[in-house]
Formats: sequence, structure tokens, C-alpha cells
Amino acid sequence: MGLGQRVILPGGARPAGAPSESLCPACGELAALLEAAWRVRAERFPPEIRFVRPEATLSVSLTGTGCRLGCAHCGGHYLRRMAPLSEALEGSSPRSAAATSFLVSGGCLESGAVPFGPALPELRRLKSRGRLNFHVGLVGEAGARSLEGLADAVSFDLVGDDSTIREVLGLDRTVSDYRDSLRALRRHVRVVPHILVGLHGGVLRGERAAVELAASEGCEELVFIVLIPTPGTRFEACRPPAAEDVVSLIAETRVALPSAALGLGCMRPGGTYRSKLDPLAVRAGVQTLVQPSPQAIREAGALGLAPAWSRECCVL
Repeated sequence: MGLGQRVILPGGARPAGAPSESLCPACGELAALLEAAWRVRAERFPPEIRFVRPEATLSVSLTGTGCRLGCAHCGGHYLRRMAPLSEALEGSSPRSAAATSFLVSGGCLESGAVPFGPALPELRRLKSRGRLNFHVGLVGEAGARSLEGLADAVSFDLVGDDSTIREVLGLDRTVSDYRDSLRALRRHVRVVPHILVGLHGGVLRGERAAVELAASEGCEELVFIVLIPTPGTRFEACRPPAAEDVVSLIAETRVALPSAALGLGCMRPGGTYRSKLDPLAVRAGVQTLVQPSPQAIREAGALGLAPAWSRECCVL
């Protein structure tokens, strides 16, 4: 099935707004799905996997710690770890001096856009220091056009459920706005949609719709990330989605989009959760895995996949 066609996920996609249904490995459903996904991966791609430790990519916030949205899953928490643009430009710290690429991000305006426009002159200077991956939020045609020749990639967070956009992100926008932004960006730059599994407080709601939307727009790359219940946010007491539910989504996508490049990105819970999820994701057919657990590395070896290691952001 081509990526330009409408995707019908195996077993039928759950409707947006429906709660996730956990798959029990013991019942054989997940095992059968993983077997089908692995068969597609083995037939379509070489026996290789890219493992990423992105220490050479510096995350830069254009807004400092400020964000107008205060999303339930983030609340500005992740902005605190990012460097200011001035530090990245000057190479004034060990982390910025060692960087060979940059993730340009920041807090959002009430419109859902990261205000990168005023910083374009400085960002063109930063381009001389390394490749640029952007988080831009929702953009229009003019904003997308301004990234042409500047952005090596845009990691675009794609949401497939209107209630999640309102209740979690606090935006008076709809899935159609995300579709329009995706279309505008793809006219000018390389776009890698990111789908945050469990964004609605750990419940799957709209993730499959987001996969279908990306496929219908012709996207050939997808990165999955997973909700981290983060202290100090409204979702700190939530549980992340079951690892089986995450990997079933990845495996379904692998089967439905046999030619797409799939990755499991850096945002996902650690510890025992990652130890369980990562090897299953390898079996589900991802080609890229960020900060892999030891279990994932062993699983890749057992499956005959040759590892290639990268030090920059997974979309670069």
C-alpha cells in the first residue's frame, strides 16, 4: 500500500476518542502482530539498525523558559534544560562548543507557534556552525517558506484528536490546523512527524488517526515518542501507556506503511519501562532507536541487525 493512499490499520483503527485496548502477549495477538511487522521489515530493509546517543546536538530555546500554553504534559519543564541562542552562537560553554548540530525549539505562543521569525538572522548565523532541526509548532505558509534552505529537518508534533488539542495543549485549534501546517512545511522543508503516544494523560486517543494523516499526506518518515509523567506538570500522577500498546501501534504502522522509515525517539520513560519497550520496538521493525536500552541492543543482535551509532538528533 502506498503512503499516498488511505491507510487502514490491521484489525481496523480505533475511533478517535476511544480508550486503548491493552494487548496481552500471552494471548498471542501481540506476538502475531510483531511477527507480521518483523516480516515486513526483513523483506523491505537491510539488516541494520541505527542507535542514537545525541550528545552532539545541542537543544536551544528561543524563548528561554517561557511558554504561553503550559501544556499538561510539559508545563515548560523541558525548556529549562535547553541552551539560550546566544550560548549556541558563541560556543561559550563546553556543551555548545562541542555541538555539531542544533535542535531549535522554545515555548509556544497562544497560537501554538514557536516564535522563530524574529530570530531568523541569528539562526542563519547558527547554520554555519552545524545542521538545524526545528520544532516550530503550528505555522502558516510564510513561516514555512522562511525555513527553506535553513532547516535541515522539522520535527513536527502531529496530533490526531481535537479533544487532546483543547484539553491537553490548551489550544483552540483542530486536527485540520495540524494538517494545514504539515502541508505548508512539506512544501518547503523536510518534515519528520513525531507522534506522542499517550499524550492524553497516558490514554491512546488519536494516535492512529495521526499515523493515517501523516500517511495520507505522503510522509515517508515517522518518529514515535511516549508520554513521560513529569513531576510538576498536571500529568505527573498519570501512568504512561502500556508498553504493549505503544509497540502494537508501531507494529501496525510497520505493516500498514511497509516503506516508511520508523523511529523510536528520545522522549519516553526510562528504567524498567524502557527495558520492556525497547526490545519490543526492535521486533516491531523500527530502523532508528534513540538512547537504546541494553535489552534493545541484545535483541537487535539476536535478530541479526548490525548496529550503526550516531551522535546527533535522530532526524539528522
